[in-house]
Amino acid sequence: MSSAIPLALAAALIGSTAAAAPSLPGPAFPRFASASALTAACDAALAGAGRRVKTLEKRAPDSRWLAAWDDLNAWIEDVSAPVGLLENVHPDKAIREAAQACNQRWAEFGSTLGQNETLYRALTSVKPRDAVEREFVKFAREGFEDSGVVLAPADRARAKQLSDRIADLDKQFSARIRDANVRIAVAVEDLAGVPDEVWKTKPRDDAGKVLLGLDYPTLNPVVERAEKESTRERFWRAKQNEGGDANLALLGELARLRQQYARLFGMKTFADFQLRRRMVENTRTTDRFLQDVGAAVQARELRDLDELRDAKARHLGTPAAATRLERWDVGFYTEQLRRERYNVDQEAFRPYFPAEESLRFVMRVAEHMFAIRYTPVPATLWHEDARAYAVSDAKSGKPLATLYVDPYPRDGKFNHAAVWPLRSAATREGRVSQAALVVNNDRKGLTLGELETLLHELGHALHDNLSATRNAQQSSAYVQLDFVEAPSQMLEDWVYDKKVLKLFTEVCPTCRPVPDEMIDQARVARDFGKGMRTARQLLFASYDLALYTADTPEPMALWRQMEGATPLGYVGGTQFPAGFAHIAGGYAAGYYGYLWSLVVAHDLRTAFRDDRLDPVVGARYRRTVLSQGRQLPPRQLVKEFLGRETNAKAFFDDLAR
Repeated sequence: MSSAIPLALAAALIGSTAAAAPSLPGPAFPRFASASALTAACDAALAGAGRRVKTLEKRAPDSRWLAAWDDLNAWIEDVSAPVGLLENVHPDKAIREAAQACNQRWAEFGSTLGQNETLYRALTSVKPRDAVEREFVKFAREGFEDSGVVLAPADRARAKQLSDRIADLDKQFSARIRDANVRIAVAVEDLAGVPDEVWKTKPRDDAGKVLLGLDYPTLNPVVERAEKESTRERFWRAKQNEGGDANLALLGELARLRQQYARLFGMKTFADFQLRRRMVENTRTTDRFLQDVGAAVQARELRDLDELRDAKARHLGTPAAATRLERWDVGFYTEQLRRERYNVDQEAFRPYFPAEESLRFVMRVAEHMFAIRYTPVPATLWHEDARAYAVSDAKSGKPLATLYVDPYPRDGKFNHAAVWPLRSAATREGRVSQAALVVNNDRKGLTLGELETLLHELGHALHDNLSATRNAQQSSAYVQLDFVEAPSQMLEDWVYDKKVLKLFTEVCPTCRPVPDEMIDQARVARDFGKGMRTARQLLFASYDLALYTADTPEPMALWRQMEGATPLGYVGGTQFPAGFAHIAGGYAAGYYGYLWSLVVAHDLRTAFRDDRLDPVVGARYRRTVLSQGRQLPPRQLVKEFLGRETNAKAFFDDLAR
């Protein structure tokens, strides 16, 4: 089947043509004139998918069956993945809601497809011809089995019911955060210390107070720079309470339903059900790993907090023993200490890293490392800020992928940073990748930390765009969740390398180069607070796993208990789990993966120790890791790249530094 047809068909059905972009590899992104148009396209696409399933059911499990199965899934990806993105980025709320409803229908279609006995029997009859096909069959078989195809009829029906309800609740959870559009009214005098450009042009209420949102270009400068503690507290609490009581109820129901789902398969907990398919393989390994991390950071966290408490006491002129450090103080005094001790001010980096040039810079880093080229291509997309790039091989000129970028915050848009895989590559049919990088950069320029985040997200896009797998379902979009962050986390260190940063002059010859001494100091300052940051990630990972244990505790009671056991304790009146969208969604019983992937990322970096931009090492990394997707297990990919088994030495050495 041709994977370039479906979007054009959908556009024709709604009376709108996709923007012509002949120099973009693959089909153009679909445009929908209205919510009803999107719904009509959704109806047509689902009907088309149903017909294709029936055709595949009639096919004998011959040598081409796996390719036909992959073609079906590629077609579904083409018509459904763009709608998944629009649910999170489209400026029209009605279209976002129509996309959410469509995506729920796709989730229900997927749960039905996963229980298709005819297709499962055909799959299990296929004789894999090589290691790639063996891995493909294994992955596909596990997908069918985890959907419930092997369960007794009553349990199978219950599994589908639970799966559909979980997908619906997850979407409700995220939508409540995305569409909240919180505004906090703040008197000008209460913004002392916050850079003027953060608030001067923002709207005012009738009393003349400034109305500020919780987007990161606003939130971070307020909690890190506002002199007035009550201002920091208001914004910090507002962010902690995203989602509110309604999302807490949803999270509790999600935990209960997931436990019920796991027990249908004879598993004690949902964590057991999930982790058996991951790099860690079981909860015992995860528990040991988290305990090891906790032991490594415990003393350092306490030391970090003592230093912040002392800094607050000096700032307020109070005795250290009588000074209480609050959670909304952490960002403020961390930045204050970095300025005082290391002469590092994150805000001072903004003039050196203009927003548009920063995007071109991270692309240039990738171009140097991996011998690729990004070419901007005019395209009419979902918002005027969004843009498209053709990704090609620098040596051959071969088209590799399309990258969409949506760089700036706005109401109703996903308010963190992420990459949406839209179209998976498949070399057997010349299918090229498409992905969307969605961030919320400050238009006035980036701090070094924000530049680090941008490069992290481009790492996800690179993993997707540089996949060169035989089958679409073996692309990087399908790698194990506790490996998927490693290629992105590896690149975070690159923004602290002076040689790497000198590439900025290639994209902006008129920009002032960031002084070497600022980077030297930033590298040293970066290590301050590492104990606190790692301990916080450890808490998130531990909470996520505890939530998905056998007794399914009430989310807030569990959070109060676990955060209450940390050195800073629980802050009354806050509801952090209500905004923890990761564990309501795809990272349920998987948030530990950020720390686990970081171990792998540190090990991957060792190959680039002598030169972050080494094109020879970059080519080997592209060939052995990025291009392989899920064709081979992650440990095997890392071993092929490093020439040895992976280990945690670099990670724990870094924690001790």
